[in-house]
Amino acid sequence: MAPLKVSDQVKARVGEGPTDTLLPKASKTFGIVVLVLQLVLLVAFALLAAAPVAADSNAPAPASPQLYNYYIGVTLMMFVGFGYLMTFLRWYGLGAVGLTMFVTTLGVEVSLLVEPLLGGTDVTIGILALLRANFAVAAFLISFGGLIGKVNPTQLVVLVVLESVFYCFNKQILMTAWLGIADVGGTIVIHMFGAYFGLAIALVLGAPKSTPLEKSSVTSDIFSLIGTTFLWLYWPSFVAGEVAPGSAEAELALTQTVLSLCASTVVTFGLSPLLSGGKIRPVDVQNATLAGGVAIGAVANLPLGPAGALTIGAVAGAVSTVGFCRIQEFLAAKVGLHDTCGIHNLHGMPSLVGGLASVVCGLVITSPAVGSPLNQLAGIVVTLMAAVLSGGLTGVAMKALADAAEMADDSAYWDVADDFTKDV
Repeated sequence: MAPLKVSDQVKARVGEGPTDTLLPKASKTFGIVVLVLQLVLLVAFALLAAAPVAADSNAPAPASPQLYNYYIGVTLMMFVGFGYLMTFLRWYGLGAVGLTMFVTTLGVEVSLLVEPLLGGTDVTIGILALLRANFAVAAFLISFGGLIGKVNPTQLVVLVVLESVFYCFNKQILMTAWLGIADVGGTIVIHMFGAYFGLAIALVLGAPKSTPLEKSSVTSDIFSLIGTTFLWLYWPSFVAGEVAPGSAEAELALTQTVLSLCASTVVTFGLSPLLSGGKIRPVDVQNATLAGGVAIGAVANLPLGPAGALTIGAVAGAVSTVGFCRIQEFLAAKVGLHDTCGIHNLHGMPSLVGGLASVVCGLVITSPAVGSPLNQLAGIVVTLMAAVLSGGLTGVAMKALADAAEMADDSAYWDVADDFTKDV
């Protein structure tokens, strides 16, 4: 087989075709929108936000060093973990890492304002607030994973602003104030919402008309595994981030998350060759190995025991691997659901596993941290409904800003290096 060449449309966009005169206009629109939004946010922070401790106060800072360590770990997950995980597309590395940086920073700013306002509290900017804003960003980046390579930067501004409102409404009003669910690591609130919000957008936008650039390479697969490694290493900080640092409950959440990740990793390596003609597929290892971290989040602070944590991770890893090997292709063919990064397999189905585990735990475990089984089940149903409905509305808004750029083409929005169009 001859080596794959970049399409003529890509070459046109780096200086030879008519689209070269159209796409810069879209980029300029993006720049104007972002700068105006930043000005609005600056004014909002000036009017509404305050620091947790006054600058002239002698009171100690309220955040402990451990809380800051959690923040660093979670932030690394956003920038490096999610960013490099999505570099599996051969010609979309700049879009994966660069736009992840943009979504993260804009998402933090918007969420710092929206979440406390919807939660009925003052807008106080401290380490814990920054940590919670990063949790919100995780939902945005999960949604972005299902759309990566198919949406332009201006559409991402719409996604971040609208999803911030819908995510915070679901978390603060529906899950916390109304149902009072237990979800220490965000299995339902973050992963489930982010996944099905993004999938609803993907359905509204529809599958790309052509996907000649939806390919990986040895280099892009290795870079993606860097993201997987960072996510794996820092996932315990994500799960235990809001638990009192140094407490027995925090240690339980941390250790059980590691066990769950170990089990999902081992199961992924075992199932991948069995379902894929005898060879281990990079896409399975890049994603399904992390499914244990998704599923354990709703129950990580409960006394599951080592066997319980391993079981949840193993089930999540199995479900996720089957999703990548079988279900994703089925949904694309039968429903027309084009899920670029496979968020249904890594975040959607494992979050259902974790959510159902929290229902079962409510029936068999006695602990102050356990949630009511009925409320946990209601939380799953309500979150699914909220995510799909709000994601569909967001998809309609984003569709109005769509352009004619080819999928997974960095040169549509980035000033790429001279060797971008070389045969590889």
